[in-house]
Amino acid sequence: MNRAGTVAMDDFASGLAYPTLSDEQLVARAKEGDTDALETLFVRYRQPVFRLVYRSVGNADDAEDIVQEVFLKAFERLHTFREQSRFSTWLMRIALNLCTDRARAQKRHAELLQREAGYKLAWMTHPNPPEPEEVVQQNAFHEAFYTALNRLPEHHRQLIVMRDLEEMEYEQMAEILNTTVGGVKLRVMRARRAFKAVLEPLLRQIGEIE
Repeated sequence: MNRAGTVAMDDFASGLAYPTLSDEQLVARAKEGDTDALETLFVRYRQPVFRLVYRSVGNADDAEDIVQEVFLKAFERLHTFREQSRFSTWLMRIALNLCTDRARAQKRHAELLQREAGYKLAWMTHPNPPEPEEVVQQNAFHEAFYTALNRLPEHHRQLIVMRDLEEMEYEQMAEILNTTVGGVKLRVMRARRAFKAVLEPLLRQIGEIE
């Protein structure tokens, strides 16, 4: 327990007491003070939350800090969760809000240097794996990609992360963003258009496109 009396994430044991229970069952137990249920929820959603946060902030240390804050905030506020949406949706909304708060507070403009080929948008992919001599050029592509992503306004960047990197369904995005599916599709279209406008000049500089 930390000084505020909340359960610290690192205090959880590795074993799970309720690996087969549904989110709804775990939340009900957790609201009654069952720390094993909290542990199971944490283990179940830590990696998805980390992945979303990491792709939003681009820094592993910052992402770890935010993930800890996400779960502490979620568990401290669990009594406010009314099951009007899925627990995972509620949790992701907390994560996105904290990412936005962090971005606004620190006005982060550092480049995102993540190097994972699977993060290319489908409409800008190179279908064949690179030969060794292409590695330098591929790294240049990823640097350009994440430089462009980092230059987007926060609301556009989050949409690209959710839809094109995390491959979330529009319905889930609509729940997280508290809007309609049609509204999400329109926002994604605008975000992609803005992203492409920033990315294309960078790709021309490195010879990826003419």
